[in-house]
Amino acid sequence: MRGTCLVYSSHNRCWYIHEQRIVRRALEGMNNRRILFLPFSEAPHPDGNELPSQKYGFDKFNWFFQKYTHLGLEVVPFFYTSSLSRDDVNTLFDLLQSSEVVILGGGNTSLGIRRFREIGQQFYGDSEIFSRMLHERQDNGLFTVGFSAGADQLCQYIGTSIDYNISHPWGFGLARNVVVTLHHEPFSGGSLLKGTRAFPDCMVFGLPNDSGIEVMEGRLASGLIYQIIEFIIDNSWDNPYEEFHIKTRQGTKIDHFYYDGRHWGFNAGDMMVRVIDPNDNDYRAWIVSGGQILDYWNQQPAHFGSIDGILNQFS
Repeated sequence: MRGTCLVYSSHNRCWYIHEQRIVRRALEGMNNRRILFLPFSEAPHPDGNELPSQKYGFDKFNWFFQKYTHLGLEVVPFFYTSSLSRDDVNTLFDLLQSSEVVILGGGNTSLGIRRFREIGQQFYGDSEIFSRMLHERQDNGLFTVGFSAGADQLCQYIGTSIDYNISHPWGFGLARNVVVTLHHEPFSGGSLLKGTRAFPDCMVFGLPNDSGIEVMEGRLASGLIYQIIEFIIDNSWDNPYEEFHIKTRQGTKIDHFYYDGRHWGFNAGDMMVRVIDPNDNDYRAWIVSGGQILDYWNQQPAHFGSIDGILNQFS
């Protein structure tokens, strides 16, 4: 099984996430080796110019991706402007449907979502068309990545809505019933606990630099939804001048709090398995860590010998 959604937080272009998780996935594409980069969340300059910040946001990735173009990697940015035409948007949607990897870039989470919704409403009378196309990508096994604001957007709810009143707190939901906080600091557990209590149907994770979660999901024969979350810790960025910003190199894990205040820290390679009832979002969950499968709720060893054993039980 391969993940269809990656959400992550990083200070710079850490090698493991960007090469092994993103570039490699594009190079393994069956129909193309394309990364489509969408910097729609970058805010315009004070003079109203919409392009400089988007180009800067893209350039922060492009220098890294250019190292792999000799292997056939194709990197295509698409920039938002208020003067987009119907033909422009058709081109965007064609790329969105077909690209092996799509990256939603950083910036302002709400601005990006608003722009994605507005182009659908303006040209198709449907503000949700972009969201549906992301889910179609997921159904077709294509890989969608969210960095920083983009990570926020791909989750069920926008993480910044934990601490701020946001009129439209819903994300695109590719990471189903998941909420993340980005650039997480070890001392910000209170915000995570607040989020857990605000979104009881969701798992809330604090992603420090440099870390992420990769999500795969599908339907069991019973009609239940299975979800497998892999936790990624990346210690590969070793620039000594940026050491302070890479919290995972300082031992920070991916933090998670239960509703009752209990804490769990996820390490590299840990996994979570959930079986979700689509009718009411009720779910069972297990943690896979250190070669053991633990019941999520009581943190005791479960009777399953493998992830397949869990899924077979509920099929």
